[in-house]
Amino acid sequence: MAEAAARSKRGGGTAGSPSPATPAKARRPAPPAVLRIFSQPHRRYNPLIDEWVLVSPERTNRPWLGRRDPAPPVNLPAYDPDCYLCPGNVRANGETNPKYANTFVFTNDFAALRPDSAMERIEEGLLRAEGEQGTCRVLCFSPRHDLTMAGMSPPAVRRIIDVWADQTEDLGRRFRWVQLFENRGETMGASNPHPHGQVWAGSALPREAAREDASQRRWWEATGRELLLDYAMQENEGPRVVHEDDDWLIVVPFWALWPFETLVIAKRPARRLTDLDDKQRQSLAESLINLLSRYDNLFDLPFPYSMGWHQAPFDSGDHDHWQLHAHFYPPLLRSATVRKFVVGYEMLAENQRDLTPEEAAERLRTVSSVRPDRQAATRSA
Repeated sequence: MAEAAARSKRGGGTAGSPSPATPAKARRPAPPAVLRIFSQPHRRYNPLIDEWVLVSPERTNRPWLGRRDPAPPVNLPAYDPDCYLCPGNVRANGETNPKYANTFVFTNDFAALRPDSAMERIEEGLLRAEGEQGTCRVLCFSPRHDLTMAGMSPPAVRRIIDVWADQTEDLGRRFRWVQLFENRGETMGASNPHPHGQVWAGSALPREAAREDASQRRWWEATGRELLLDYAMQENEGPRVVHEDDDWLIVVPFWALWPFETLVIAKRPARRLTDLDDKQRQSLAESLINLLSRYDNLFDLPFPYSMGWHQAPFDSGDHDHWQLHAHFYPPLLRSATVRKFVVGYEMLAENQRDLTPEEAAERLRTVSSVRPDRQAATRSA
């Protein structure tokens, strides 16, 4: 398609070694009306899940006497004999991990889903329940206990991407939805600092997936184009771009809820990670290192976040409307110890944020995309 070809030609330079900081670009000036609105309380629409978020930029200066999270540990050992994810160690169920050299995948010892659950359904007036079959796996990113994706080499991150794609293909044969994700840091509920992610696969289409599926389908039926590719074109070289190359766009989305939330979008049509060619996977590895290094440099600590990939469901329907993307949801707001809480008005009425997405993107662009530990030593593969 001509539209797809135009999309593939758009945007920045090729992926390569990350630079210390993104050079300033001549970005599109905002009209006066936009500047007035963005400097005062206003609402922004999220077309991906059909909801609004309240933006209150004047609240960034309010005093804070509330909770402060402790800083995460930074000097971890390369191997921890008490870690149940390190090579050769015994897990909680008594099984011994192999002495793996790269990545390692196993079924979660405390899985939230089971493949043999009863698929019965009950309905009693307003009360409904149904069985859910599925499985949960753990994906160890590296045998090194002290590494994160930001500190790995591009080939090492590329191996993680390949494992993500392999797990997608494998579990998609049996389950409708495959959710790849990572919770990094105690602040986000990670039970172990060893670099790892998870994959949960289930027979139902979860809430967020169903909302994104419906919104993308509506846009496709109205325009014949993918919603997120249209959004990527609109954001090109705009004030919310954090990083961009020929294959990937990383932005603080216009409708972001979390202070330094980012959206990673494939710039060519792709439904799932399995659709990516070798070049796209390699540039994705570089782009992820770039983003995660900026996160770590923002407050000079291993940045906590929850991230995950959203891919087209595995069912009999048509999925031309879907576009592969990943969400990064970091909770930190103004420092290494002050985080955003979703409470009160947000739980009872509507999502709200203080820092504007444009300011968040500017701060991420300004910090270095090279971590200090990689400036002094060769990246570990």
